[in-house]
Order: sequence, then structure tokens, then C-alpha cells
Amino acid sequence: MKMILVSGASGIVGYGVLRSLKSSGMDLRLIGTSIYGDSVAPRFCDIFELAPHTHDPSYMPWLLNTIASHKVDLVIPGIEIDLHAWAAHAKEIDKSGAVAMLNKLELVSLCQDKWLFHERLRSIGMPCRIDSSLGTEYAELAERFGLPFLLKPRRGFGGRGIVQIGDEAAFLRQQANIGPILMAQPIVGNEAEEFTSSAFCDGKGGFHACMTLRRKLSRDGYTEKAEVVASDEFIATMSSLCQAFEPVGPTNFQFRIASGDVKLLEINPRISSSTSIRTAFGYNESAMAADYFLERRTPQQPVIRRGRAVRYTEDCIFYEDSLHL
Repeated sequence: MKMILVSGASGIVGYGVLRSLKSSGMDLRLIGTSIYGDSVAPRFCDIFELAPHTHDPSYMPWLLNTIASHKVDLVIPGIEIDLHAWAAHAKEIDKSGAVAMLNKLELVSLCQDKWLFHERLRSIGMPCRIDSSLGTEYAELAERFGLPFLLKPRRGFGGRGIVQIGDEAAFLRQQANIGPILMAQPIVGNEAEEFTSSAFCDGKGGFHACMTLRRKLSRDGYTEKAEVVASDEFIATMSSLCQAFEPVGPTNFQFRIASGDVKLLEINPRISSSTSIRTAFGYNESAMAADYFLERRTPQQPVIRRGRAVRYTEDCIFYEDSLHL
């Protein structure tokens, strides 16, 4: 039996990973961690551990102690902040005896700043790049990108903090943040042509398996509705990106189609929020990760069912003497 710890178990990625692992049929014992003691997390794991905030000085000692006390074999980050904290302390986690499911550390660091990632794409002439700027002149940006255009955070995820600029007054309210906090981009394509592709990458410039969803985002920035589509249109672009950055393990590519061209919104070097949807259609990247990182078994392309998914709110009831499922 393998012991697997998943952080951020109260969030959609964390409990999506736990649900996927539980449904895999593998001989696993699952630990879920969260800073919220009253969350839904205990429903999806065998052991629940209340975690300190990741930025708290006690966090890494707590994590290493938890790994040791439960004899954890694999740790999987379920939230963005843990991904970057674990990457910064990868050597300490490695010494603990557990394997950390981390992508290539250079890619993790690069994807943390969307402007630096854009500049890397530009330097290597990647055609999927979306033109971006740190310019602070409204007239220049309006002429270059058209109206409306976007101001988006250099750091962040899930579409949070993006501002649509339709006139100079809106621009002036954000002008001081352009450069250190925000970057400018044109609006590329439309929401009906937005896709999320996940690939299981080999760390050598290729990938073993992939799956693509056409998606609609919720207000919170995660996939709310999705339809399974073929990956064919995105294979060449994903292959070029893998050759350039050599990701390893589950890697999420977000695209839009604009005038027939594939444009990259961003790379998330981790399991994405749509992971439980992918599992339901036959693409269980969490189980693939457990096999790959613990047993070094190479994933194979699974048979993927077609269909669509809709997320909704449901109740989880914890009685004093039992859990109502």
C-alpha cells in the first residue's frame, strides 16, 4: 500500500485529485490537508490533517513532520501556492523520503510570471504566443491591440484580476499597476473557442498521453462546463512547447482559437481544476502520476469517452456520529 498526501484538499483541484485516486482501484491510503478544519476535505480522504498557512514559518517543518509520521510515499500539490513552496524546498522534501510530484523546476519558476514567460516565448519565436506589452500609454496600446483590450496580472491563476479596458478612463485607473503588477494583451478569439488540454509529459520534450476539453469558465476561474473534443488541432503546438520547455508529468495547456490559429493563454505546470472531469471520461492523470512518480511506469494513451460535464453545488453532511454521502 502506498501513502499519498494531497494538499489543498478543500479546493476543487485537491479533492478532484483525491477522488480520482480513490476511483483508480490502486492500493492507496490517502491523506488530505487543508487550512480549513470545517471543509469538505475529510469526505475524500482516509486521513485529514489540518495544515498551517503555506507562508507561515511553521509550514515546511509541519509538512516534513507529517510526511515522516505517516510514512508518505508521494506528495501532490493541490493549490498553486504549495506548488511554488514545494519547488523552493524540493531538496528538503526529497530528503524526507517522499517523492514530490513536481514539474520541471525551471518551468514552474518561469510560469510564475506571465511576462517573463511571454518574453521566453518571444525569444524562441513560438507562433502560439499572444502579443503582450508593459507599455503605459493608452493611445499606443489601443492602436496596437484594439478596443477593448486586457490588463492581466503577471502573477496569478484562474483568470482572476483580469481587467477589460474599453476607454481611457478605465485605463487610467490601472495605469500605475502596469509593469510591476499588470501586463497588456489583446482579446484573442472568444469564450466559445477556449480549450484546456492536459498532457502527461516525459521530461525529454515529448508526452505520452493527452486529453482536450472545450470549456466555459466560472466566475472563480475554474472550468464550470466542459465538452470532450479531439486533441488533434493542438498536438503540434503542444509538441513544440514540450520540446522548448521539457515539462514532466501532468501539464495543463490553455488555448484559444483565433482566425484558425492556436494561441496559448498559459501553461499550468501541474494538475488543473478540470482533473476530476477528465477522470470521469477515462483520463485519470492522478493515477498516471502515482504510477509514474512511484513506480516509473510510463503512461499510455487511454480510451477517452465523448460527452460533456456540468459542475454544480451539492451538500455534504457530517453527522456527529457518521458521514452522510
